Amino acid sequence: MKFLFIIDPISTLKAYKDSTVAMMREAARRGHEICVVRPIDVLLRDGVVMADVCGVQISDDDANWYQLGVKLRLNLTAFEAVLMRKDPPFDTEYLYTTHLLSLAEQQGARVLNKPSMLRDFNEKLAIAKFAQFTVPTLVSRRAAEIKLFVAEQDDVILKPLDGMGGSSIFRVRTGEVNLNVILEVMTQLNTRTIMAQRYIPAISAGDKRILLINGVPVPFALARIPASGETRGNLAAGGHGVAQALTARDKEIADTIAPVLRDMGLFLVGLDVIGDYLTEINVTSPTGFVEITQQTDSNVASLLVDALEQVCAC
Repeated sequence: MKFLFIIDPISTLKAYKDSTVAMMREAARRGHEICVVRPIDVLLRDGVVMADVCGVQISDDDANWYQLGVKLRLNLTAFEAVLMRKDPPFDTEYLYTTHLLSLAEQQGARVLNKPSMLRDFNEKLAIAKFAQFTVPTLVSRRAAEIKLFVAEQDDVILKPLDGMGGSSIFRVRTGEVNLNVILEVMTQLNTRTIMAQRYIPAISAGDKRILLINGVPVPFALARIPASGETRGNLAAGGHGVAQALTARDKEIADTIAPVLRDMGLFLVGLDVIGDYLTEINVTSPTGFVEITQQTDSNVASLLVDALEQVCAC
């Protein structure tokens, strides 16, 4: 089979830890043809979505793991599957790329995750679809409303709706002397919507990333443990990852959500769970493959390519 990965510049990927590299390596080991393209090289010409793609030869040498071939302009229907693995931020250009990919779908391309879902499925707001698994949550741009929520809940996490990697996340408590200025900055004087959630003390045991592959949960989660003095478990914020078997509560959350998201066209999803509570649903570029595979007997990239082959064979 022939797979196209839409990625950031390939030179920026870190082979020793990047989930996208793990996917490409596993697919290449099975004899599949791998091509890559940057979003800037996806285009619409005379009503047809095409891309200037490069074939890539992949090795297990982390220092020199790829060799690019000649660039060719191909219709996206030339591939059994197109995997959107561009990292956030979800900005205007990302949005335009999803529109092009939706057009490619209409022309017969198979795109994973479904482009319309990438547009419509905000990773923070999506938890409202499964409110039975969440802590008290407020979404608003009104500072006065958020201040009332902080007073009510006493200990709260504030985060932007378009953030990633733990950036711009604040923990505030009742009596926080800087609350007004924090809200002024975060809401940009009541013009930018943010999310407030009751603080979950179980973050000290890790912010768990649970991966769902075509409606099936991976049996191990990656618990991202906060660094000393931190309230954020994100690896980008200095946390470290510890793979652990799913708890009964993890399985309840994952088993409830997984088939719903699969039927919506979300092939690969990362649930974020702290303690017993769902906090985010990541659909743009979920990670954690390498750490789980290294620490357990579960090869996540192999599970993904198994599912990919099954989907493409249908």
